[in-house]
Amino acid sequence: MKRFFIILIFTAFLVSPVFPQEKKLFTLNGYLTTMPSIMFDSLSGPFSNNILIHNRLNYKFYPGEHLTFAIELRNRIIKGDMVKDNEEYSDMIGNDPGVADLSWNIFMEPSFLLNTSVDRFWVDYNRGKFEIRIGRQRINWGQTFVWNPNDIFNAYSFFDFDYIERPGSDAIRLQYYPKSSSTIDIAIKADSEHDITAGALYRFNRWGYDIQFLTGYVSSKDFVAGTGWSGSVGSISFRGEASWFQPVKGFKDTTGRGLFTFGLDKVFKDNSMAQVQIMYCNNPPGMNDFNSFYSGNLSAKDLAFSRFTAFGQFTWAATRLFNLGISAMWFPDLKGYFAGPSLEYSLAESIDFSVFWQHFDSRISGEKMRINMGFLRFKYSF
Repeated sequence: MKRFFIILIFTAFLVSPVFPQEKKLFTLNGYLTTMPSIMFDSLSGPFSNNILIHNRLNYKFYPGEHLTFAIELRNRIIKGDMVKDNEEYSDMIGNDPGVADLSWNIFMEPSFLLNTSVDRFWVDYNRGKFEIRIGRQRINWGQTFVWNPNDIFNAYSFFDFDYIERPGSDAIRLQYYPKSSSTIDIAIKADSEHDITAGALYRFNRWGYDIQFLTGYVSSKDFVAGTGWSGSVGSISFRGEASWFQPVKGFKDTTGRGLFTFGLDKVFKDNSMAQVQIMYCNNPPGMNDFNSFYSGNLSAKDLAFSRFTAFGQFTWAATRLFNLGISAMWFPDLKGYFAGPSLEYSLAESIDFSVFWQHFDSRISGEKMRINMGFLRFKYSF
């Protein structure tokens, strides 16, 4: 299996610059990024220097009018102090939480790592008002931008900006469209620990809003019920989600965890955008270390770091090709905050240049923690 995917990767590198992108029997697209980074707590050091080369390949095969096959891969070369100084880092990168282990550390040296992982691998059949998809896939039930307590199948970390596709789930999903504006969505997922997540969602449009209700069973531990909406108030978009997770064990005697979030966002005439989002959690989980911010296997139940959390972001479209942004997050319970300025410039039709800075200042387990991370990214899309 590993040899098959290696051949697939190198074949893609050869054909990707010239492969036609029209939707025919077979399509291929993706990107290649180079991103050096630096991490430190203060200017006096110490400094952790790393470089990530990240290639994504998205294959789709259309053997018939109603049938689609897809496989999507992440290929990452990671070199630097994170690999060298952290013995558990290579295991974390190579870990696959799905039923099938489709992540491989192909080469491992003291300060060098090459990983290939498959985060999409599905077959889809659709006919009329029905659609069924089987395999590793993204099941997105979220309505808001930053935190998604409705996203019970594959929640993600806002801070992992370089993984725009987000995680996938090994699942079976059935969708039925009674009307053009409504959906019945049923899915069941299993993971490497043999835990089951199953849920049903009904989404419809009323009063100019997309409204949804869901219920389910999460990670063989909790019952969940939730709702979400997205619409607008004048020229301002208004979105929100709420979910309540109740442990199966001690159902009547154990306090559940509820997450409620809503946000406002507005796009201006020059394509600048402003957004705010607030989240409340009655019983947030404790944080043990900095890695909680970046967890690659988040549960929708564990999105909150503080009872109240607030987020704001503004992106200024200085020109059609040049954007400047600033985002911030406040964690009152941790007596901390996050700040993240960014710069993005389009060098050519398929080449982008970006600079990201992430600053965390919080109190975790009674200790003051300050982390700075800077990223410089070049991205070529094909």
